[in-house]
Amino acid sequence: MPSVPNGVQAGSLEARWIKSGHSNAEGNCVELARLADGAIAVRNSRDPEGPALVYTPAEVAAFLAGAKDGEFDHLV
Repeated sequence: MPSVPNGVQAGSLEARWIKSGHSNAEGNCVELARLADGAIAVRNSRDPEGPALVYTPAEVAAFLAGAKDGEFDHLV
C-alpha cells in the first residue's frame, strides 16, 4: 500500500514527473512519477499543483496491460 494518500497536492511531492510523448500543445496531458516508496503518482498537467492519485506498481501494470489490449478504446 502506498504511504502517500490519494488526493495529496501533487506540487508537494518530491517527484520527477514524466509526460507522454503523445501529449500535445493543447494541454491534454497526464503525468506520472515514481515516488520514494515505489508507488506511482498520476497528475493532470493542466493542474500541476492539484491533487495526485497514487497507485501501487501492480495497479499501474494492470491498467497498462488493459490499455495495451484495447480494453478502454471504447471510452475515447
